[in-house]
Amino acid sequence: MKLRVDLLPYGGYSDTVLVVDILRATTTAVAYLERGAAALLLTSTPEAALSLRDTVGAAGEVRRNERYLLGGERGGLPMPGFDFGNSPVEASGQNFTGREVVMNTTNGTAAAHIAAQTGKHVLLASLINAHAAARRARALAVEEIAIVCSGTDQHVSLEDVYAAGVLAEYLLAMGEFTVDDGARIALTIRRNLGNPLEALSSSSHGVTLERLGLGEDVRWAARISESTVVPTLVVPTLDTQAGLPGALRFIAG
Repeated sequence: MKLRVDLLPYGGYSDTVLVVDILRATTTAVAYLERGAAALLLTSTPEAALSLRDTVGAAGEVRRNERYLLGGERGGLPMPGFDFGNSPVEASGQNFTGREVVMNTTNGTAAAHIAAQTGKHVLLASLINAHAAARRARALAVEEIAIVCSGTDQHVSLEDVYAAGVLAEYLLAMGEFTVDDGARIALTIRRNLGNPLEALSSSSHGVTLERLGLGEDVRWAARISESTVVPTLVVPTLDTQAGLPGALRFIAG
């Protein structure tokens, strides 16, 4: 079995993919599902997210589909017209039972779309569900597990590489793998920065979030293996994709 870590989402995934965006999309995704969301719909653009919830009637009136709630950010802050930002702390205080959350973020949702182009199985991983995500990936994989770091604005991010190292450690404890250089880099970062909060809070994005008053999200994201929820991409069918062009549908796995 091969273990691959991409420090940025390069594509070309042939088997099972763990998408990582610790600050904060994949961490928040777990919180949405833990709080009862029936599914997560990851769109490629904010406009696509808005069009799922809001449609324009014949008279030009906007009709809102109450099944959907929108969560997302740009530059770390909530987007106009969206119901929520991209905060796991905010999400953990809500009840999403019977609703579907449509997500669009700067980095994580884009990485998921790249992974879904070729990956057979696509999972969303974070520190908070790291053990469960690693176990699920190991059970699904046949030839290769790829851990894909979303990065920040197309730059490598310390927090994602650290989390990839945590996932790699769990996977290596489950069996034999042939590891690539990306995995070796992630494992080295993990071992040199043993404390997850230190890794996240000292990262460039962690510093930015603290400056924006979102430091509680950083501390929430630093918790390791407290959840067994693994957002899992549903293989699209005519039924599941009806009315959802370009959206990736994830459910709790």
